[in-house]
Amino acid sequence: MKLHYNPPSVIKRFFNQFYWDTVNSKILLTFDDGPNRVTTEKILSELNRLNIKALFFCVGNNVDRYEEVVKQILEEGHTIGNHTYNHNIITSLETENAQLEIIKCSSTLLDNFNYVTDYFRPPHGKFNFKTKRIIVESGLRCVMWSLLTYDYQNDFKKVKFAVDNYLTKNSIIILHDSNKSKNIIIDSINYIVDKVQEKDFRFGEVRECLK
Repeated sequence: MKLHYNPPSVIKRFFNQFYWDTVNSKILLTFDDGPNRVTTEKILSELNRLNIKALFFCVGNNVDRYEEVVKQILEEGHTIGNHTYNHNIITSLETENAQLEIIKCSSTLLDNFNYVTDYFRPPHGKFNFKTKRIIVESGLRCVMWSLLTYDYQNDFKKVKFAVDNYLTKNSIIILHDSNKSKNIIIDSINYIVDKVQEKDFRFGEVRECLK
């Protein structure tokens, strides 16, 4: 069913402050859960080869753990978003703890890299009206997706099915920078690129896609 890959329109209407698609009819690649010692550098190398800039939603404790990898993400011209500090599902947290998860991730990026992030994505895509208010009050812009690839299930056939059936010219695509997808992530990126070219779509830069 389409809603398994692209959230239903009723949800988008209730949470219309969030980005679900790009605003410029270009495709945006996003990567969740990094940085990761095993996958991030491979992803960066492939994106560099393809001349694509992406949005990496990083987990704060991984940022602390892999500072050199974070530097590489930034040096190569990509954008980093806030994915909380501990990757906890914020809908299950008390308001103060949810706020702390977001603040601590942003503070880690600012204190260690002098980097101010503008974007946020809730872990596991879980949110509600309470967390919407928390996100808005944080000053961050929430970026969801319109194409969930299921790459984290480590099954390339599922990625191909998702892309073949639900790729549009303004898709925000979610992939994962984690060990869960390490065996298929490069093939997944290249399959997406092939399909984008086949359909005569274009990739966009973060700022233009989410302006």
